[in-house]
Amino acid sequence: MKEFMLNGVKIEAYPLNSAQRIHNYSVLYCPYHQLLNIGTGLYIKQEVDFNLLRESIYEAYIRNEAMRLRFHKDDDGTVYQYLVPFEEREIEFRDFSSWREEDAHEEMRCWTKVPFERFHSPMNRIVMIKLPDGFNGIYMKVDHMTMDSSSIISFDKDVLEIYCSKRYGIKYPKPLQSYIKALEKDLAYEAGSKAFERDHTFWMEEIQSSEPMYTDFTGMGRLLTQRRENNNPNQRSAMVVSNDPEAAISVYKLEKEPSEQLMQFCADNHVPMGSLLLMGLRTVLSKFNDNEKDVSVKSCISRRGTLLEKNSGGTRIHFFPLRTIMEPKMTFMEGLNLIQEKLNRLFRHANYDPIAYTRERAKYWNLQPGASYESVSLTYQPMSMRDPNALDVPDIPYKSMWYTNGVAAQPLYLTVMHRVEDNGLNFHFEYRKDAVTEHEMEYLYYYLCRVLFCGIENYERTIGEILDIV
Repeated sequence: MKEFMLNGVKIEAYPLNSAQRIHNYSVLYCPYHQLLNIGTGLYIKQEVDFNLLRESIYEAYIRNEAMRLRFHKDDDGTVYQYLVPFEEREIEFRDFSSWREEDAHEEMRCWTKVPFERFHSPMNRIVMIKLPDGFNGIYMKVDHMTMDSSSIISFDKDVLEIYCSKRYGIKYPKPLQSYIKALEKDLAYEAGSKAFERDHTFWMEEIQSSEPMYTDFTGMGRLLTQRRENNNPNQRSAMVVSNDPEAAISVYKLEKEPSEQLMQFCADNHVPMGSLLLMGLRTVLSKFNDNEKDVSVKSCISRRGTLLEKNSGGTRIHFFPLRTIMEPKMTFMEGLNLIQEKLNRLFRHANYDPIAYTRERAKYWNLQPGASYESVSLTYQPMSMRDPNALDVPDIPYKSMWYTNGVAAQPLYLTVMHRVEDNGLNFHFEYRKDAVTEHEMEYLYYYLCRVLFCGIENYERTIGEILDIV
């Protein structure tokens, strides 16, 4: 902990945790500071008492410490974080009811591209929104160093539950957990704990086992080109960074019925949806790269296994490579089991600092800055506003939005989430425009669906057979 004076007041500040350091590292080397902005919208088809909603938002701020985070930069450049006791900012209101809905959403995309002041300034913006066709709700922009997707959904639920308790008399939501307590637990782990040492040993053994193979989501062109340029026909990594981070998001909606088929397969066979999606994605990457057996995908691990971690907000996401080597004779189900086995090992060691891992791997395999073995990152977000156990509010139509901030550090980031309307699956492809076109995104989504449904149709099919079929 560090103390400093701010406007004559002594402030207690804390170091960043490892998940925050990932984002701080990104913004240090990217001139586009909106890189860390996450813009979302949650709207319900019902008349809303906006004065009551404003009160509910303020109460949710008090209950959620991470929404009151500020950052401080020391003289040596080290960034710390601290809490303010309350929020006095006015909650804005915008009436878009007379606009075309797409124009309203475009306006909010523009808001999402505006970076926050990084130090001693609020790291979120909430605007109460009135949309056409009777939908009302909130737009929220947050800085990724303070919130992740789980935190955003949790905050949205808290606001709605508080609002519904005031308006409809339903039970007031339970208190949230302390962000600072969760942070202190993270910092204690990093301070030379035995768990840290075990995790360090695990990841060093993973790094040194053998060199992975880069598989691109557009095919072998990137790797082959770089092999020629570097006069190295055995090169296994590829440069993935870019000087042009302009990005966009394409969203593909899998209909309710096929989404339910995937979920039913997972339920019947005790397979997590995240594992099924990883199996589908790594098989597509294999298909696009001459049936390569050695495939790595950067997998998101939310690190919210305890009650404290689940309900304390903040950002807790770590990314680690999920590397699988699958022979063509392996069945789809055997592949799923291998992925689950690998994920279980990753989960046990997921508190380790991903930046430290990346540096150690680059050093061991002599990678150039910006080179990687993974072309795509995957997040599956299981939380849904339709979870009957999570939100005790009237059953009314919802819609949600994810607004691009316009830039991206990595070539492709796939987030799969449940729609609030019908619990179907939405595939959000955030892609860097210099790395892929929207047409190529559609192509990737098409093959991902083909692999998934070919696999669940007959999970005894071999990977080789599936690659031939699709």
